[in-house]
Amino acid sequence: MLLAATALTACGGGSGSDPDTVKVSFKQSTDNSVKVMDTYLADIKRQFEKAHPGKKVELVPIKAPDSEYYTKLQQMLRSPKTAPDLVYEDTFLINSDITSGYLKPLDAYLAKWPDWNRFIDTAKAAARGEDGKTYGVPDGTDTRGLWFDKDVFAKAGLPADWQPKTWDDVLAAARAVKKKVPGVIPLNVYTGKPVGEAATMQTFEMLLYGTNDSSTDPLYDKASKKWIAGGQGFEDALAFVETVYREKLGPDVSDALDPNVGTRVRGEWLPQGRLGIALDGSWLPQDWLPGSGHEWPGWSKELGLAAMPTQHGQAPGKVSMSGGWTWSIPAKAGNPDLAFEFIKTMQTKANAQKWYIANSGIAVREDVAEDPAYVDAQPGIEFFTDLVASTHYRPAYPAYPKVSTAIQEAMESVTTGDASVDEATSAYTDALRDATDNQVVER
Repeated sequence: MLLAATALTACGGGSGSDPDTVKVSFKQSTDNSVKVMDTYLADIKRQFEKAHPGKKVELVPIKAPDSEYYTKLQQMLRSPKTAPDLVYEDTFLINSDITSGYLKPLDAYLAKWPDWNRFIDTAKAAARGEDGKTYGVPDGTDTRGLWFDKDVFAKAGLPADWQPKTWDDVLAAARAVKKKVPGVIPLNVYTGKPVGEAATMQTFEMLLYGTNDSSTDPLYDKASKKWIAGGQGFEDALAFVETVYREKLGPDVSDALDPNVGTRVRGEWLPQGRLGIALDGSWLPQDWLPGSGHEWPGWSKELGLAAMPTQHGQAPGKVSMSGGWTWSIPAKAGNPDLAFEFIKTMQTKANAQKWYIANSGIAVREDVAEDPAYVDAQPGIEFFTDLVASTHYRPAYPAYPKVSTAIQEAMESVTTGDASVDEATSAYTDALRDATDNQVVER
């Protein structure tokens, strides 16, 4: 039933063609065995149709890697013929889509919905446009850190309670794995354009935001409202990526530049003991839960967790990035009222808690975050929730997607060896000027 809807994006029949049907578009995993979102939405569909007799929900999955998902979604949003009633929006793209006129402000709905007061302020801000209006309801957030294989570490002579204090500590551990555990990829850091925002956020910004004083943003200067040219911190972050691939501490470059490398990290490399360290997100265990197709009941005993350190161990000592996704109503949706009713069904306390646990997400509702059943539901939730205290959010302004692409290009050029760090940094600054109409400042 769910999979049969994939063709809908290519034909007509937009959301307004049936006033009693709400069309819900979402990102489907590229791994056929992972159906966390499909299962959850099928349950919400049943609840919604039971509570609203005569109304129907049509689920419209988009099965694609992240970068392709964003492209396909934007194509759908441009026309009333293809726009669904409800879409799953990555917060990094939301301001760009707001500026393009693709999304509908939700303030009138939110004002009448008491549960909105339960959402934490940082999550609300992630869905707010520069005009002050809110364009999405967040369904959780995330943080990032270092996952490591304890068995691989034991063979490499590394401790089971490893907690690196500096970037050099991370590289030293990767070098030890390379030297003593042949056949294992020492360290995975996402890189290059094929993996899209995963390269920017999971790797580059985890490095860049650990190079400076945590009170200042190294990408965007809020005082001048300008983007920051590539400087020392930018070069240092690029140099880390260059080192990983030059010293062959990472996967083969051809594997690293595969759009589906994230699926391989979660579905093959970590469960099969073929990866020493993964710089990755809090959501990984969703692929290992019962019924996932990659069931791995022992992951919490076999893998360790460590915070990503700042460059030299400077305060606060660790760094994380947070993002997340929201449910948004397209400006050209035919049934926006019905769409918001569907959001309300998804976001009851019970359903929100069920989702956070199913997808290894971090709660953005205070009442869920305080519930012991949520905290105790899965190993790792407490570790990643604690990282929220030292996390950063991307400067999600309309130009950000273009800035992110420029970062990915710089990363790819040092990964392949096509450019030096200096050359890649210079090319980034030139691309930054083009992407932001020269709204760039040196720091």
